[in-house]
Amino acid sequence: MSTVTASELRVLRADVSGMPIEWIGYEEAVKLYYLDRVLYPMGQSLLTLRGGVNARTGLQSALDIHSIICTSGQSRGHLKRHPHYQPPLANLALFRRDAYLCLYCGGEFNVSQLSRDHVKPLSLGGCDAWQNVVSACRRCNHHKGGRTPEAAGMQLLAVPFVPTHAEYVYLSGRKILSDQMTFLLGHFPRNSPLHLRIDQLSETNKGAQVHGP
Repeated sequence: MSTVTASELRVLRADVSGMPIEWIGYEEAVKLYYLDRVLYPMGQSLLTLRGGVNARTGLQSALDIHSIICTSGQSRGHLKRHPHYQPPLANLALFRRDAYLCLYCGGEFNVSQLSRDHVKPLSLGGCDAWQNVVSACRRCNHHKGGRTPEAAGMQLLAVPFVPTHAEYVYLSGRKILSDQMTFLLGHFPRNSPLHLRIDQLSETNKGAQVHGP
């Protein structure tokens, strides 16, 4: 695998129905194995932990930590069916949803240069929710101020949307492995805008590898 250290490993945890739940560290994964809550592992083996040696057999115990594990417990399947479900709103996930673009000028920025803009300002009755926020560079956010895009003469380049839980798991992930990505994509809605954005990112990365040093 890559140069990811053990402390950086993130296991994708799914529920009994196979729905993605959350990212966990390998220590939490070990705990779930110990509690006998891992129904079955999926994906590649990330890490093999060695234990003690059995005095009778002379064999050393070993535990393989896989990139995806399905666990027992309450199913989260209702999250993908509930019409009013919204995952928690966080700036990093928001910026990733919007592909690190300012949705007013279209420029690409790093995290420190982006801000959360309320399409309908809070002062005008807008809400702090996924469907009313977009990524904006600080210049555009300052220019828009407490006005709507129409009042400020600014055009919104994409319609903000509420991610499903599976999409939110992707948006909140870091250093996602290929098998984890494939698993998550299988739970995205067919019409999810993230399909196109992920494809574009993949093509960009391929181009960088071809033309890189």
